[in-house]
Amino acid sequence: MNKNFVINTTPVGEDHPAYIIAELSANHEQDLDLAFRTIEAMRDTGANAVKVQTFTPESMTLDSDKPWFKTREDSLWAGMRLYDLYKKGYTPWEWHEKLQKMTHDLGMDFFSSPFDIDSVDKLASINVPAYKIASFEITDIPLIRKVAGMGKPVIISTGVAEPSDIDLAVQTCKEEGLQDLALLKCTSAYPTPMEDVNLNNIRYIRDRYETVVGLSDHTLGTTVPVASVMLGAKVIEKHFVLDRNGNGLDKDFSLTPDEFGDMVKAVRDTEKAMGSLDYVVTDKMKSAKRSSRSLFATQDIKKGEAFSAENVKSLRPGMGLHPKYYQQLMGKEALIDIERGTPLELAHFSN
Repeated sequence: MNKNFVINTTPVGEDHPAYIIAELSANHEQDLDLAFRTIEAMRDTGANAVKVQTFTPESMTLDSDKPWFKTREDSLWAGMRLYDLYKKGYTPWEWHEKLQKMTHDLGMDFFSSPFDIDSVDKLASINVPAYKIASFEITDIPLIRKVAGMGKPVIISTGVAEPSDIDLAVQTCKEEGLQDLALLKCTSAYPTPMEDVNLNNIRYIRDRYETVVGLSDHTLGTTVPVASVMLGAKVIEKHFVLDRNGNGLDKDFSLTPDEFGDMVKAVRDTEKAMGSLDYVVTDKMKSAKRSSRSLFATQDIKKGEAFSAENVKSLRPGMGLHPKYYQQLMGKEALIDIERGTPLELAHFSN
């Protein structure tokens, strides 16, 4: 698998800053104007991409009252029929090109998570630059095979997957010739408790599958995505909501514009602070080193007088002889007169 690739014109991977995806999801509340305003706010935060979800209620589940077609009791949407939940949350297909155009006009990438084969073909018709496989779809091998064969980068959230599920998904991508793959550490709990995040899995995924790695995060706040950068995350996906006081289905684990902007800034600052694996002393630090210690004459020293603890000390600044010469200097005779406050040199005691 490639360690670096390009989504549209944006480089993604080991050698590049984290690619930050703002997830619109169902927070548009079925209001196109709200979706437009949300995308404008996403641009202002510094996000690289806007992601939506492409499905219909019928592509997700059955219109059925049977108990197994209801949401889990431990979910934010407990008690709802799955069909009703997806009917409330889906992004109408006729919005896609409008949202894509606006996103492009604002200088961001636009792509989606398809949830069935038909959605993949629809997204191909508007030439999306990448595809995202949601965490619960990682076992949908026909869907992954279809997406992997489209010739575009693929991002897969691991979420509920066992290692064997990830193995199969990655193998399927390889069989279709896909080389541009990113795997995102994801915990499919909404919102995710901190103790369930397990960020160290980012390293596990990177080392086991040798792909670009990242994070799809559902925690509250920005701590986890920022920390993920230090573990090698090169793709970060986070849900975005214009106003948490609204009725967005995913608002309780989404960031507001100010929060998302703070996250982007913190990620970029962290990337700057990370530096490189090489131990490099910058020009600024070399300059600052002049403020470190060196050996000075603390009294007037006459020619022929011995250097001692009474007339030599290690002091700031670092203009004189390195303190490592202190013991070597002790007891030697000065070769010239030395005035108090003079930074010592080898020439003061050695030919």
